[in-house]
Amino acid sequence: MQEEKLERGLKNRHVQLIAIGGAIGTGLFLGAGKSIHLAGPSILFAYLITGVICFLIMRALGELLLSNLNYHSFVDFVRDYLGDMAAFVTGWTYWFCWVSIAMADLTAVGLYTQYWFPSVPQWMPGLIALVILLFMNLATVKLFGEMEFWFALIKVIAILGLIVIGIFMIIKGFSTNSGEASFTNIWGHGGMFPNGINGFILSFQMVVFAFVGIELVGLTAGETKDPEKVIPKAINSIPIRIIIFYIGALIVIMSVYPWNAIIPTESPFVQVFVAVGIAAAAGIVNFVVLTSAASACNSAIFSTSRMVYSLAKDKNAPVPFAKLNARKVPSNALFFSTIVILVSVVLNYVMPEGVFTLITSISTVCFIFIWGITVISHLKYRKTRPDLAKVNKFKLPLYPFSNYLILAFLSFVLVVLGLAEDTRVSLFVTPVWFILLLVIYKMKPKANHVDQVNQEKVAGN
Repeated sequence: MQEEKLERGLKNRHVQLIAIGGAIGTGLFLGAGKSIHLAGPSILFAYLITGVICFLIMRALGELLLSNLNYHSFVDFVRDYLGDMAAFVTGWTYWFCWVSIAMADLTAVGLYTQYWFPSVPQWMPGLIALVILLFMNLATVKLFGEMEFWFALIKVIAILGLIVIGIFMIIKGFSTNSGEASFTNIWGHGGMFPNGINGFILSFQMVVFAFVGIELVGLTAGETKDPEKVIPKAINSIPIRIIIFYIGALIVIMSVYPWNAIIPTESPFVQVFVAVGIAAAAGIVNFVVLTSAASACNSAIFSTSRMVYSLAKDKNAPVPFAKLNARKVPSNALFFSTIVILVSVVLNYVMPEGVFTLITSISTVCFIFIWGITVISHLKYRKTRPDLAKVNKFKLPLYPFSNYLILAFLSFVLVVLGLAEDTRVSLFVTPVWFILLLVIYKMKPKANHVDQVNQEKVAGN
């Protein structure tokens, strides 16, 4: 009987825009004001440093995926290089990360919709969005790619619009209520580190969260046409996108308004658009963040379903979740993840806000774990399979120095999370999640894993 395989329906333009969408979060549109207020102009260095680290993580991920085109996600190479238990923990942890992100973004969809329709119950827009995204994901992977293409394009147009308008204001010496627009505003109000090294360090907490999801492009490997060409192109273009979309936008914002004149509770995008006389600025940014939240939820539905599918193929999830429908989509895994996401949204209404904050903080810690496991898997791959590394054309630069640099940075971020009171508790609660997964793994029938290993050995021969 022929093995069912995912359809390679994602084209180059789909993967390129998924990579952009993964590198541009809602945090840039709404959270940039708070980040700037905390760190001042030094936020530019925080984004640059984090961007370099994320690029190196993606290069390690890309090298691993292209070392074996049968890999459909990072769970596959984690199993090969770190064992079945590590694959089980990694897969379900990544699944949890995206479920919690979906919970946050579906709630956000309801809040953003109320901007135009205040009388609509908050739960209704989120529920409608979830149902629409589910049915579109059930159709074909190409339709998922098409949705992400347009979602990401809206974000790109909004940021490029801000940059173009901002540069025009700077060239013309546009006067705002805080003075004249000029590049000198960046360093002219207390220097690059006005809040000292402490503000700079604390900003990494929000900056790292802004990059969460950048690894999503690695999850498209099993459904990408010509992955050997498309994936390296998407990963190699990440640095220029970070420079343009993050650093470029922030330079323009802090040139138009001095960093200390930006209102931390408002979107700096709105402030710039209002300054130039665009009356509908708030509505435009609200539309952008609404599509950004829908995009994140769309990515969550895709990634959680593919992760459950991959786990089921390894017997680390119920076998029916590995079933594909007639359109080569893991429909059972899709329904399962969507139901859990829906339950999470319902729970969000009955639980206190502190619990919701805790869940998203735990999610951030879990993403750091995923990135760390990827880098450790790469170290093991280079040491145990030098034959594959030798012929691989897409290598991580400066191995093994890059690996240890990434791991040191991720450790630093965990320390930063421990410094902030609202995220510190997640460092104590997260181990409970991993202990729970280990207990479940130990209770799992061992015969399944033995059968899987035997099948792989037969396939290898």
